[in-house]
Amino acid sequence: MEIIQERLERENDVDVVQTAPTVSYEYKTTDGKVKRIDSPSELPDRSQLEEIREPMVKLEIITGVDSIGGIMRLAEVRRCKLVKTDYLSPTRVMIEYIAPLAEIVYDFYDQLKGISHGYATMDYEFLGFEDADLVKIDIMVNKNIVDALSLIVHRSNAEHRGRRLLIKLRRAIPRHQFEIPLQVAIGGKIIARESIKPFRKDVTAKLYGGDITRKMKVLKRQKEGKKRLKSIGMVQIPQEAFMSILDTGDD
Repeated sequence: MEIIQERLERENDVDVVQTAPTVSYEYKTTDGKVKRIDSPSELPDRSQLEEIREPMVKLEIITGVDSIGGIMRLAEVRRCKLVKTDYLSPTRVMIEYIAPLAEIVYDFYDQLKGISHGYATMDYEFLGFEDADLVKIDIMVNKNIVDALSLIVHRSNAEHRGRRLLIKLRRAIPRHQFEIPLQVAIGGKIIARESIKPFRKDVTAKLYGGDITRKMKVLKRQKEGKKRLKSIGMVQIPQEAFMSILDTGDD
């Protein structure tokens, strides 16, 4: 993926921003219309929505009996609903779930392989769209919403997912000459915040002795200069910041 992006930029002069894979959602407006969207940025204001529907799948996992506990814990975290468990042999079992496609589309298979030491297999079949308590979380960098970082998540996971994402963005976005606030908002309400501290230059290093007011004046000028930078400065967001939302694991 990185090689393809580099070739597009170098050979075709095309600026590419890679973002996390997403799924299609359906929403029903208050006037009864049903529409489908492919990006969280297309979701209208919550006041116009009657319900949001997410794609659901029938998920079948075949694994060894020694991995059942770990796989069930993984499925529970991903909001999968257990349907049945069939023992195919004394050492193998098939577990069937009803699962949200958004919860398994990216790294579910990798984690499944890790838990089962590579022996588990999975298959899923699309069932349809189902109403769920979903919300769109907006990521604000320096008080500006970045549409490419918006996500549609279940309300129960919104705050935790948002805080975890801000920590990853704080590490991925380089420091600037001014402080950069990172915020998570749901419908205009801020639910989490992190800050990227500015570079600090010792502007009083060349001042020797004298009245303390000399240093205070210099520090005041520096503070005013950073305030001007903050009002007109553009935050450079690297590709790593957009890709950080792919990593759903805790660290």
